[in-house]
Amino acid sequence: MRFFFFFITFFIILSPLRADETVTAREILLKRGIEQIVFVKRFTYTASNYYTEYVNSAFLPGGNICVLDLKSGVVTDLCPELKNGVFERFDLDFNATKIVFAWKKSFHEGYRLYEAGIDGSGLRQVLPAPANEERLMKLYKNWYHHGTDDLSPCQLPGGDICFVSSRCQYGITCDAPDTLTTTVLYRCSPDGTRLKKLSGSAVSESSPVCLSDGRILYTRWEYVDKGSVSVKSLWSMRPDGTGTSEVFGNNIALPPTFIYGREIPDSSGWFVFTGAPHSPYTAMGPIFRVNTNGDIRTKTQMESMTPQVRITDETGWEFFDTQINSWSIDREGHGALFKEAFPLDKDLFIVSHKPKGTAVIDPKGYGLYLLDSKGNVLPIYRDTKISCWNPVPVLPRPVPPMLPSQLDPDLSQRQLARMFVADVYHGLDNIPRGTVKYLRILEQVPRPWSARRWDFDDEYGQQHAAITKGTHLVLKVLHGVIPVENDGSANYYVPAEANIFVQALDENYAAVQTERTYIYSMPGETRSCIGCHERRNEIKKFDAKNQPKALLREPDFPQPQPGDDSPRRVIDYVQDIQPLWDKYCIECHGETNPKGNLRLDGNLTRLFNISYEQLVPDRYEPQQWVDHDLVGATIGEHHPKTGNVEYLQPKSLGSYSSVLAAMLSDGKIILSEPAKQKRVEHWKKDHADIHITFEEQIRFQTWIDTNCQYYGSYYGRRNIKYEGRRDFRPKPVFNGKMW
Repeated sequence: MRFFFFFITFFIILSPLRADETVTAREILLKRGIEQIVFVKRFTYTASNYYTEYVNSAFLPGGNICVLDLKSGVVTDLCPELKNGVFERFDLDFNATKIVFAWKKSFHEGYRLYEAGIDGSGLRQVLPAPANEERLMKLYKNWYHHGTDDLSPCQLPGGDICFVSSRCQYGITCDAPDTLTTTVLYRCSPDGTRLKKLSGSAVSESSPVCLSDGRILYTRWEYVDKGSVSVKSLWSMRPDGTGTSEVFGNNIALPPTFIYGREIPDSSGWFVFTGAPHSPYTAMGPIFRVNTNGDIRTKTQMESMTPQVRITDETGWEFFDTQINSWSIDREGHGALFKEAFPLDKDLFIVSHKPKGTAVIDPKGYGLYLLDSKGNVLPIYRDTKISCWNPVPVLPRPVPPMLPSQLDPDLSQRQLARMFVADVYHGLDNIPRGTVKYLRILEQVPRPWSARRWDFDDEYGQQHAAITKGTHLVLKVLHGVIPVENDGSANYYVPAEANIFVQALDENYAAVQTERTYIYSMPGETRSCIGCHERRNEIKKFDAKNQPKALLREPDFPQPQPGDDSPRRVIDYVQDIQPLWDKYCIECHGETNPKGNLRLDGNLTRLFNISYEQLVPDRYEPQQWVDHDLVGATIGEHHPKTGNVEYLQPKSLGSYSSVLAAMLSDGKIILSEPAKQKRVEHWKKDHADIHITFEEQIRFQTWIDTNCQYYGSYYGRRNIKYEGRRDFRPKPVFNGKMW
């Protein structure tokens, strides 16, 4: 009898929705004190990607912001006067008296932010379109049917609103037509004033919510020398844009998208989110529960609440068919799908859900359900004519603390941020102390709308304007180097409001390790980290006896690398690398009878030049005559798109994998692979008369270490058919515009 009682209790805990199948979802919610749910009625989006509802979803007007009374079952439309538009997402204020939401009036207008009382009173527009909206439409219209969009608002303590917007005017860098525009985080006051940009991703950010500690949780998509559709992971920031920090999953490839994250109440460090493919359509899939108190970069901390659906690729879903006891692939999503889980506790969630049967874009397929941690569902409400989304209980919640600003006014005035690294060797496996002498400061630059083309002749490998031949997709620029103390510490300034990442360099300015994510800092912000590849929850304590040496002096300003006139410069193959071949190599490796079938002349090709095409592998049409070991290991952000995010050991990329870099280093670079080093020694004998300067060596290593970029700018015509035009391949300069 005791065993039987234990079994029943255990079953109830694990499967709360199956404990008593006679209890309805509404009764369960009412017992928890939830009497109303506010949600969105909207026809299902038909967009191409998880984030493109505002760009290329069909305009299907109808629906509303609605309140469901759980006692009576009555549903009330809060804004009937807006019924002829489309509602996106909303947030409920902390007192549960007002909502702020995004609404779209027509196909030719963007989403805008509005506010109303929870009873529908006081409807007003919070933030109008930019004053130059009409001009933006005329200048940049390219399938994208209007100027800008403001989306996914969330309430902040004190009344301000955080949201995502395309006002940044960046194009998605893996989109050749340049129609899929970027959204980043913004903030404004309740009356729409004091508009401030909080982030600067080259690709989209989404679904911000305010956490109980006052921070903002959101989804950040990025690729810095890693797979272009992985990863979109959970991040946080303070409401003033400072303190950006990975919450979970920055090197987890699948599912490609972690979106609609929320913290689980009374469960510190626990979150729930929707896992979604990159495409097709808009962010439906399994629901995951995650514990961030452990390792935040492993799937062992993730648990699917919906085991009947999974994602094993960038596109579509796999569903478990109980009749054949097997998984089946379904790109059109006819199986059970989920979206936007609101957690009541660790084991119970209100979700938007489509049962098995119709396709993912069924315009009326989604309703409101209770979901438990074993995948069981109970219906709450469903409209047979239109889908239901974004469920939130109408309950007041504690107001999070207003986090004070900690910006240094002097640094803010100078548009600078301060960075401190405690010990660069922390996490730098198998690198002896004393090896790292410098940090190279690099920036990943978003592609502005002003660099848009309309003829697509400059496209390469999904790049709207070719930057590389199959390596990275987002432009990189150099901001110089700073010294590292012999205890591994560094203290330095970087430009604020820029996507900054660093490389650890040895005494020869060759990269030992590359940071494959970026830090975006506010003007006047001070940031610190322990070392390489740290986790957010790692801590290192210091006292007077082991104070990092770099903290005992003023921060360093980045300085030029040897041979550079300025710390800040573009990275451009024609200016940086081709002169080396012209000076030392084309006598033997020129256009006529090149030795070893290797041409290093600068004759132009369709988008690049001969030497670059010979050195950098074409990942789309691999050339048999390209010697891949010459430039060594590079990252192709589209090869593969999904994955390609795992931690790479020091010296596995760039100069320390390159036969050519080692040969030109005059013995300073020794390759770890014996076969490669043997080739280096052989080549050195054949090129005994070639001695490049140390400054030339550094410039060549910088090019290889930064993943073999060709163009130093997004601007100018690339295609050789435009040769002779004034805007054909102009010389890029570092002036903040000609990137």
